[in-house]
Amino acid sequence: MTDHVTTHQAEEDARNEDILIWLNGRVVPKAEAVVSVYDAGFMLGDGVWEGLRLYDGHWAFIDEHMDRLFEAAKAIDLDIGMTRDEVISAVLETQKANGMVTDAHARLMVTRGVKTRPFQHPGLSRQGPTVTIIMEHSRPSIPRPITLATVPHIRGLPMTQDPKLNSHSKLNCILACIAAEKAGADEGLMLDVNGFVNTTNACNFFIVRKGEVWTSTGDYCMNGITRAKVIDLCRANGIAVSERNYSLVDTYGADEAFLTGTFGAQTPVGMIDGRQIGTGQMGPVTERLRGLYKALIQQEIAK
Repeated sequence: MTDHVTTHQAEEDARNEDILIWLNGRVVPKAEAVVSVYDAGFMLGDGVWEGLRLYDGHWAFIDEHMDRLFEAAKAIDLDIGMTRDEVISAVLETQKANGMVTDAHARLMVTRGVKTRPFQHPGLSRQGPTVTIIMEHSRPSIPRPITLATVPHIRGLPMTQDPKLNSHSKLNCILACIAAEKAGADEGLMLDVNGFVNTTNACNFFIVRKGEVWTSTGDYCMNGITRAKVIDLCRANGIAVSERNYSLVDTYGADEAFLTGTFGAQTPVGMIDGRQIGTGQMGPVTERLRGLYKALIQQEIAK
């Protein structure tokens, strides 16, 4: 298989050549949105980030995204140098500058900033944080269900690097993605330290067995906002759901599987390790949850 698909695959949009990017308080053309080679994010992956999605003029679940951003910054002892309201204002300013109304994706990144010397110690970042917002016109274009391959890279223990942390240090996930592509799949299915199914290299993972939705315990995966919304939607709409340990055997025998994330919302999975999942197409529970999620977004917009 060579026609790899990604869970962040979007339609080509020529407008993205001329986007404006927010960088440390200024909105600048893409070509001018550059940071120093001494920046801690470039040099060491020392930073945190959030992805946000624009629906009909509304940034979905922006409060939850701000909670996660500021919690992550506190966890790595990074002072963003802005209040929540100032960060939200920067997002809105960037949106306005680009004339974006819907189908846009923002990547909000904060690093520890420019270092005085090219070494690890965080105290060498003395000029304050680097804050940037990349905002693109972005309509998901995923032409078929995603295929997964189980990879040897695991979601690790919190004392190494807590998988809940949305950090710039993504090498473990990148290596998982490379391993999956080498195996002819689109993304890597990652296990946890105990060998239970956990997440993919880019998204949270769910299966459906006999009408019941299963996902991991949450101990070793990104604390996904879309993941949490899907669990809440199941509970509010009479769909049995459990956060539990389950194995690859359980996964191969599932009736449906899907991924969740801010970009793609709910993305069906058709094949895992060469085994077809259910019909290989989007299943009825996934389709129902997609509808419920769209309705939830509309409720958010109406607020």
